[in-house]
Amino acid sequence: MNTWKCPRSGGRRSLWSRSVADIVLITGMSGAGRSAAADVLEDLGWYVVDNLPTSLVEKIVELASLPSSGIDRLALVAGRTHGAVLDSVAALRSGGHHVRLLFLDASTSELVRRYDTSRRRHPLAADADGLVESIGLERGLLEGTREVADLVMDTTELNIHQLKQRLVEKFDSAGSAQLQVAVESFGFKHGLPLDADIVMDVRFLPNPHWEDELRPLTGHDPVVRDFVLNRADTAAFLERFDELLQAVLPSYQAEGRSYLTVAIGCTGGRHRSVAIVEELATRLRSRGTAVRTTHRDISR
Repeated sequence: MNTWKCPRSGGRRSLWSRSVADIVLITGMSGAGRSAAADVLEDLGWYVVDNLPTSLVEKIVELASLPSSGIDRLALVAGRTHGAVLDSVAALRSGGHHVRLLFLDASTSELVRRYDTSRRRHPLAADADGLVESIGLERGLLEGTREVADLVMDTTELNIHQLKQRLVEKFDSAGSAQLQVAVESFGFKHGLPLDADIVMDVRFLPNPHWEDELRPLTGHDPVVRDFVLNRADTAAFLERFDELLQAVLPSYQAEGRSYLTVAIGCTGGRHRSVAIVEELATRLRSRGTAVRTTHRDISR
């Protein structure tokens, strides 16, 4: 990890400072992968400062803004202090910096598994009775930050290679003003995605699972796709939901959002939701929207 050596400063912003082209502030649940995300961004050429107290965020950005720093992309990992993150983001944006807030999350059961495996102590262990209570306490402290994050990334089912792939897709370039949309399929019986902004339930559509020849297939297979899409009720739903997305996406972008995750759920996440996601993505791309598709439960 890069090491930052702070020069002496009188605390005033330099008249010769500039705006760092792109800043990512990484926060989220302990054990959800903040340091792993920082390692990936460093490999992508970002200057990374890990485990940074929130009180020092603005000072580090001020130093990075000096012409002599040579830093254009800066990733800051908020340490174990949870306060004032949103104040820091607001202050940086008001100073003309392009700032994105990345929030890493994972299910409580997965966080417990990770802590049991690593045998590390949770940072809030002294304030709670046991690991589960510590995780719940931290989740409550971070609830407001999570709600306004530009990007929430659920790492529950991601290994390090999958996490790297997701981050490369999002951050392997200078910040773009275009809204990036992720359309994700999932199965309700496996739980709601933690990173969803919009959730749509398509369990009202006939289920290919009950057709013997379709059960072992997925929504990627043409015969399943046709079974799901070649119906009047599906066509009506797609038309109206697509119109809704056309109406709301510009408003999300006008609010300064860089990312939006649309989650489509059916019972198991293998047939109906997969077919609907791919069709929606095709429609969005046809209008020039940057779209990424994922299918969380397709292999279950």
